[in-house]
Amino acid sequence: MALNEQSITAALQTLIDPNTGRDFVTSKSAKNIKLDGNNISLDIVLGYPAKSQFESIKTLVANQLKTINDVGNVTVNIGSRIVAHKAQQGVTLLPNVKNIIAIASGKGGVGKSTTSVNLALALAAEGASVGLLDADIYGPSQPQMLGISGGRPESADGKSMEPMLAHGIQAMSIGFLIDNDTPMVWRGPMVTGALEQLLRETKWRDLDYLIIDLPPGTGDIQLTLAQKIPVTGAIIVTTPQDIALLDARKGLKMLEKVGIPILGIVENMSTHICSKCGHEEHIFGAGGGALMCKDYHVDLLGSLPLDIKIREQSDGGKPTVIAEPDSQIAAIYKQIARKAAIKIANAGLDHSSKFPNIVIQNT
Repeated sequence: MALNEQSITAALQTLIDPNTGRDFVTSKSAKNIKLDGNNISLDIVLGYPAKSQFESIKTLVANQLKTINDVGNVTVNIGSRIVAHKAQQGVTLLPNVKNIIAIASGKGGVGKSTTSVNLALALAAEGASVGLLDADIYGPSQPQMLGISGGRPESADGKSMEPMLAHGIQAMSIGFLIDNDTPMVWRGPMVTGALEQLLRETKWRDLDYLIIDLPPGTGDIQLTLAQKIPVTGAIIVTTPQDIALLDARKGLKMLEKVGIPILGIVENMSTHICSKCGHEEHIFGAGGGALMCKDYHVDLLGSLPLDIKIREQSDGGKPTVIAEPDSQIAAIYKQIARKAAIKIANAGLDHSSKFPNIVIQNT
């Protein structure tokens, strides 16, 4: 094969991105291809955060191009570019927030908040700008999980709040504004109003992704989210237990009915490995998450074990992705985060900012 731009494109078309399953030409990841004599240079721009994958993808592309006859030096520059994607119909995007991912569950106790904080930290570790909104007004848990205590959000103008910062992500929670032992004895409208204030009156700074940790169930908060907040996609967290799956199915159907795309399901506490003898046991049942995915034609983004370290690290203010970034569990969180980000990258773009406002007046 002669060395020219056509042979370079042909070589890239046969090369599959291991994360997306698509070639680099069809996905429009290969850009600025230049041929200088027999030297090749190009940019690989991924539509999802994948810092931990950069070197392997760079090597993959370079090795493929070196198979072309008479090729000289190959220079591959790689990076990610996250863009805004459309949310449910009739809801405009928030300023400075490109994509919102809601983390939901049908019932409590399935590890949704732990999953939320670790996925937020995983996206940040992969190179994205990330925020985390704790939408559980009655039982906020993210302040403790992020290790933020004692401080209050600052307000320069008296109208908006600066997000709190922890482990490289921006965060907001009602827990930052009240004492730990103060119960929120509020009716539904007050709770939904508080959620909207936390979301819209926080000065989020150029977020690629905002993770919203929802309270369990299908009540006021979830309906407010569906009707007023631009959600790019939702992740359902469940355990393999039949009772948890029953409620998770209800949560999934509710989100589908209001037009929020389901990015996939995370099965938590899928298996337990004894720290003493190494015996593996499916305490809460086996295969429930996979069966639910099959029934509803959604993806199983990943399965996480029942591991005491996950609980200890989250309770201690250093979730697993931060406490043990090179561990197998952290790798699972990063894989789930990448899969969700790829699902978003393959969805429709938001073009609302490109259209002028139309005003009808009587003349």
